[in-house]
Amino acid sequence: MNGTKIQDVEAYYEGTRWDYRWVWGVRHTYSLHFGYYDETATHHKAAVANMNRVMADLVEIGPEDKVLDAGCGVGGSGIWLAENRQCSVVGITPVAGQVRDARKNAAKHKIEDKASFIEADYCNVPFDDQSFDVAWALESVCHASQKLDFYKEAYRLLKPGGRLVIGDTFRLGRPFSSEDEALIQQWLRCWAIPDLDSPAEHRQHAQAAGFRDFEFRDISKHTLQSIRNIREHGDKWLWAARLLNKIGIVSDVQVSNVLGTIYQYDAFQKELWCYGLLVARK
Repeated sequence: MNGTKIQDVEAYYEGTRWDYRWVWGVRHTYSLHFGYYDETATHHKAAVANMNRVMADLVEIGPEDKVLDAGCGVGGSGIWLAENRQCSVVGITPVAGQVRDARKNAAKHKIEDKASFIEADYCNVPFDDQSFDVAWALESVCHASQKLDFYKEAYRLLKPGGRLVIGDTFRLGRPFSSEDEALIQQWLRCWAIPDLDSPAEHRQHAQAAGFRDFEFRDISKHTLQSIRNIREHGDKWLWAARLLNKIGIVSDVQVSNVLGTIYQYDAFQKELWCYGLLVARK
């Protein structure tokens, strides 16, 4: 692990706001995450929305539910849930710029009464015990230095019978060879991720926190197009990022972000990680 702190996560997302907005299309999708491709979603904008649908279906989110979006980014999932499942959502992120963007995006959709966003750490949430029916974490738990801390806080916040749903990247072994571990850590450092835990390690964390009915699904085949698209963006923009970095237009964080797009694909090709969905119940 490289000891990533919450300040590193903030610096990463503040420093790459332009990249996500203009290269990954966040200005249109409000979503920073991988897409779920199937017969109903064959292009990026549809696929990132489809990931929300798949996750919401897994834990049967409905109008009566109050959802905590732990690591909400610029509000894409919260907005989708409020509009498509008519539930209430509280999104949290430690990144102040993301809170501002999420609130603006919710206002554009006129759903401020359903979806609110605050600056907070998902391992120390400013809400009482048993405040939520669902804890939702889409590509955010990876940033936790200690994944168990997230599970404990999610368990505290959920009502009895509450559901946890996670969409994220998971390592497929521990330990790897020194060469493979070096590769995966190269990628993770670029994206302010301290480490990935395996599905088995996540199960241990969930059970230690008190969760039951743990289920994990490897959905890498549905995210493969996103994995490839990210690599293609890296191949296309790396030379320009390095050039612009030399003249002070592009930051070191942005160059590192582009390098991460390449390393993640190389690590995936070596079967070091998968993309998965995880559900559990209190």
